[in-house]
Amino acid sequence: MSGFQKLRWKLRLLYHSQAPGAQRFQFAVLVVDLAIIVFFIATPLLRDNPSFLWIDYSIAALLAFDFIARALASTDIWRWLRQLPVIIDVFILATLLAPTWLINLGFLRILRLWTMTRGSTFWRPLRKHGLGVYQEPVQAVINLLVFLFVVTGFVYTAFANRGHDEIASYVDALYFTVATVTTTGFGDITLPGTWGKLASIVIMIVGISLFVRLAQSIFRPAKVHFPCPQCGLQKHEPDAVHCKACGHLLNIPDQGTD
Repeated sequence: MSGFQKLRWKLRLLYHSQAPGAQRFQFAVLVVDLAIIVFFIATPLLRDNPSFLWIDYSIAALLAFDFIARALASTDIWRWLRQLPVIIDVFILATLLAPTWLINLGFLRILRLWTMTRGSTFWRPLRKHGLGVYQEPVQAVINLLVFLFVVTGFVYTAFANRGHDEIASYVDALYFTVATVTTTGFGDITLPGTWGKLASIVIMIVGISLFVRLAQSIFRPAKVHFPCPQCGLQKHEPDAVHCKACGHLLNIPDQGTD
């Protein structure tokens, strides 16, 4: 085995193994990712800070290193590169490397939170502690949060400081987004013109759909993902002994194990 192959094998163990050392590494990566998400959310408030570019390029270097490591850890690099979360990560990295040129697209960086939840590393701690049944509601909350901050960033970038006094700050944009998504409709902040009305319509339609999805995930009885070997039914009650569709005997593993 060549040195390059050994490197890929070691990275594959670090990112995908269940060994204690690998799990500590994955947890550390998760903590760093969450800290980066906090920076992305706070970016509109920190953009005028003298140290902003230094932090921006430092995070770019960190994400580039992680991106290369994940690529080497994959079994098929080219197939991995064609996945949607990976393509989004490439775009996010581009906004970090060229913050001046792509400043108007910086609000899309929050999509990093969505791409994080596409992998098993994010959910493994939940399953390890027997909380895997809450994956759907947690994912629904994350989808809603990502949508809120993406729309807030769009509204702030497209309408703030462009002659529209109603949206004078990032907080105003967030307030408008939440009021629109929840269909509260106070009306004290609105987007002007035809494009503003069309944007509001899209925000309301998508936002209320995400709220319905969140409500379904919270109030629907918790189920585990375990495909029935007989009929292929994907979800069952955690204590199910037989498949409710075909009656086949199930052997659902304890949710405390991964």
